[in-house]
Amino acid sequence: MTANGTDITDLLLAWRGGDADALAELMPVTYRSLKAVAARLLRNERGGQALETTGLVHEVYLRLADLERVSWQDRAHFYALSARLMRQILVDLARARSRLKRGANQVVISVDELEPKSETTRPPDLLALDDALRDLTKINAEYARVVELRFFGGLGRNEIAEVLGISSATVSRRWRAARAWLSTYLAEGPGHAISRF
Repeated sequence: MTANGTDITDLLLAWRGGDADALAELMPVTYRSLKAVAARLLRNERGGQALETTGLVHEVYLRLADLERVSWQDRAHFYALSARLMRQILVDLARARSRLKRGANQVVISVDELEPKSETTRPPDLLALDDALRDLTKINAEYARVVELRFFGGLGRNEIAEVLGISSATVSRRWRAARAWLSTYLAEGPGHAISRF
């Protein structure tokens, strides 16, 4: 089942207005998109992972259903919040695994692996990426938000522009700058990344 942005926005507004059935209608409309993002994020996880694609999407829906007083704006806002929830879920799982495997080697990642459309690259170490994004947020929250929306949300340039209320060209510039910053941070450590943009 597919729906355009207006259909999703209408369902979100109905849900915000107290229509509990709107969430049930929203789920099948957005499920395929969220599952594609989840599949990309989990694609090359090592065996024994605690969560599968379907489980990740269902966990996102459970957390969305528990949210109160979300002022849903539109389809892009829904996917942006879903991206943030996926990041939180995956980072929480990665931290739990890390605690179990104290001393395990951490993989240094390439920023090229942040491209959401790549089918052959290994996914980045989520803990390292989360640390980098937290530090980037301190320097420039908008740049970190672009990375989060692109990597965890699977949103394209125009969708990110819509969520953030900026032009597509600005999204492209911020994406390039954030990738360069992350590349330095992840390859050489936090002390080597510039402190401002």
